[in-house]
This record gives sequence, C-alpha cells and structure tokens, in this order.
Amino acid sequence: MSVSEKKIAVVLAGCGVFDGSEIHEATCTLLNIAEQGAAYQCFAPDIKQPAVINHYTRTEAAENRNVLAEAARIARGNIKSLAEFNPDQFDAIIFPGGQGAAKNLCDFAFKGAGCTVNPEVEKTLNAAYEKQIPIGAVCIAPALIARVLGKHGITVTIGNDPQTAAEIEKTGARHRNCEVENACVDHAHKIVTTPAYMLAHSIAEVNEGIRKLVSEILKMC
Repeated sequence: MSVSEKKIAVVLAGCGVFDGSEIHEATCTLLNIAEQGAAYQCFAPDIKQPAVINHYTRTEAAENRNVLAEAARIARGNIKSLAEFNPDQFDAIIFPGGQGAAKNLCDFAFKGAGCTVNPEVEKTLNAAYEKQIPIGAVCIAPALIARVLGKHGITVTIGNDPQTAAEIEKTGARHRNCEVENACVDHAHKIVTTPAYMLAHSIAEVNEGIRKLVSEILKMC
C-alpha cells in the first residue's frame, strides 16, 4: 500500500487546551498526515463536556457544550461521531492531547490510574488494538491509552513528569522518558507517543515531535 492510500482516524476531544483537544496539537497532527501523503478522518464522541473553561480567564464557565460539536470547529465540520468508527476502514488512529483527552474521553485528570474511560473510546481503542492498526497519542493522551491497554504491557511517554509517569505505570503500562522533539515507539504493540505540550515551549517543538510520530505511524501501517 502506498502512503497516499493510507487513511488515519484522528480522535478529537473538543476544542481548546483546557477543556478539549489542544488546537496546536490537533492541527499539527492533521497537517503532518497530509504533508506526509496520507488522508485523515476526524472523529469525536457525541457527549456532553463535564465542564467548560473560559480560555481567556481560565475559569469555569456556566455553559453546556458538546464534545462532537466543539471538535467540529477544528475539523471544519468534516467530522463523524466516534460511534461510526470502524477499524476495518483505517490504517491507524491518533489521539491529539489537551485536557479534553483526560477530562472528556476519560477522567484521568481527576482520578489518575483509577480513571473511568468513556465506553465508546474504550471500545475504539480495544478494536484498534485487536485489529493491530497503529495507535498514536500526543501530550497527555498516552495516559488514556495506558488506562485501556496497559494490561498488555505497552510502553508510552508523556515526557518526564514523574507523578504522571507513576500513575501511568499503575495501569500496567511502562513509561519511557522522551524529549519533546522525539517520539516513543513501541514496535511490539504498534503504539507511538510524543510529549508535545507536556514539555514544549513553542508550536515548532510540538510540530517536530508530532512529525516524527506521524512518520513512525505511517511506517507501521
């Protein structure tokens, strides 16, 4: 299969670093997939956000928002409900970061290793793993991957934060420290992760790590 025939599912968690998908990370993921010659389709669960954050004041707002509707902002409307995801139709799947990955797709931000994962998200990850399609995760999203697939002894990175790494290892997953411009590659389980804004000080640093993540993902397809 040529790279141009490869199709990547990208799972978003809303819109905005504090209550959804981190927009730089999501955009860099989509851009690098396109620049490296593959195609993508965005997905998000059709669920209510547990909280909405005013990104200017960084305080909670008295609003109700839907994760799918918010994620559609990043996808320019070209998005599907995660319930429609079929691993037979994709060559890989990538989860950008942002606190939505740890608040909306699961509640790792509040409960750590003992968190609960949204049923559709858990079903999607298990289906992708069983189908042996590569799985990518950015920033804090590897914690979500670890909660679902840690029982298989996968290796991931969120950078070098010891507290978060310790919670990840409680799931059965292994944590490997990684520089912002690099990616952690678990060839045995076909999982690639990169720290992005867990360590990054600029969008350029984020892009470099995600570029490598996408490259490794495409090699595995």
